[in-house]
Amino acid sequence: MTLYESTAYKELLEKEAERLDRDCFRDKRVLITGGTGMVGSLITDILLCADEKLGLDLNVTVATRNRGKALRRFENCPCAEHLEAVELDLSDLSGRDAHDTLAARHFDYYIHCASTTHPRAYSAEPIATMTANLFGLYALLEAASKNKGSRLCFLSSVEIYGENKAGEGDFAEKDMGFIDCNTLRAGYPEAKRAGEALCMAYAEERGCDTVIPRLARTYGPTLLSSDSKALSQFIKKAVHKEDIVLKSKGTQTYSYCFAADAASAVLYLLAKGKSGEAVNVLSPGSDISLKDLSEKLAALSGTRVVYELPDDEEKKGYSTATRATLSGELLKERGFKAGYTIDEGLALTLKIINEIGGYTV
Repeated sequence: MTLYESTAYKELLEKEAERLDRDCFRDKRVLITGGTGMVGSLITDILLCADEKLGLDLNVTVATRNRGKALRRFENCPCAEHLEAVELDLSDLSGRDAHDTLAARHFDYYIHCASTTHPRAYSAEPIATMTANLFGLYALLEAASKNKGSRLCFLSSVEIYGENKAGEGDFAEKDMGFIDCNTLRAGYPEAKRAGEALCMAYAEERGCDTVIPRLARTYGPTLLSSDSKALSQFIKKAVHKEDIVLKSKGTQTYSYCFAADAASAVLYLLAKGKSGEAVNVLSPGSDISLKDLSEKLAALSGTRVVYELPDDEEKKGYSTATRATLSGELLKERGFKAGYTIDEGLALTLKIINEIGGYTV
């Protein structure tokens, strides 16, 4: 069964499609990089569902390093005639491929999701981790700045806050924690920080219109089989009715975001966000420790939690932050209401993945 045959997934898409600002997306051309990833693929599905249900006459282009993979992922999607997949390596150091491809095209909205986003990738592809966020973003900003009236959305991350050394409360958008930049693991958060600064530079010098959602740790039914984040690993174990493996004491406490909340918040901020502003994106009631997360999934799957030491490759990519919770007040002030608690999100994730018998790609 494909995702599009899942009743629960179709209901999810229709619910999120109804939240879309129709006037802001009608007759628009949208480019989504990282379109086969967890968030990028869901954004694509929501837009195409909205196109089908609301008659928006959208055109969506998905940019990915593997066009065949994209075609397989969206083979049975609604409004497939309004979807195009192009092969584009945004981690290319020269940036020439991206520049040449983008220069010839006009888009109203650019959504930059392309990035490695999990520990094994950080340690295995540290250069691409940085270049996709910097050179890829540079190519998009160049294109967007030449397309007057366009808007670019750069997906940033809770990781830019680093460690809360003071042990204080939730990170608000003006806060900055501690990151040791002289480590392999720092490549991802530092690239996101630099990406945000690059957006500000283009806004000032070229008048480029940008919005920056800072996503909390994200999970959902569109997670990839290769995803090595702790929660993704917990979910995979739960799907297979295996014991949940915790590779620490589990006291680390983070904010989380269900993928549908992340995707809808991105589209909301793209339509209504304040230019140049970074906004935390998280789901309600989703601040939780890894231990409590693992126990929730063990209870849902009828298994138990076991403890195991991480291997050397995993440890290289692990975050050192023991607490990284976000304030969601600014997102509320901007008029967006996230809809899924951690219990609702986990249950729906397992339901959809079990329903389709596996992962999307």
